Amino acid sequence: MKKVIFTGEYITLGQFLKKVDLIDSGSDAKHFLSFNRVFINDEVDERRGRKLRNQDQVRIGKEIWILINEN
Repeated sequence: MKKVIFTGEYITLGQFLKKVDLIDSGSDAKHFLSFNRVFINDEVDERRGRKLRNQDQVRIGKEIWILINEN
């Protein structure tokens, strides 16, 4: 499991995808999500604006990340 550090109250799914280098820009998020199943806390979610908060887990394929709020 990989850790993703962020600041602020939340990070959007689109920002997360960019932060972990799965997309190059925020505008690529919609396309990425239409071709890849993304699980947030074991539930499928396709909303690039989904708010991810401290301790949320994101799974794409066999990769799993946990979000850590560094405030």
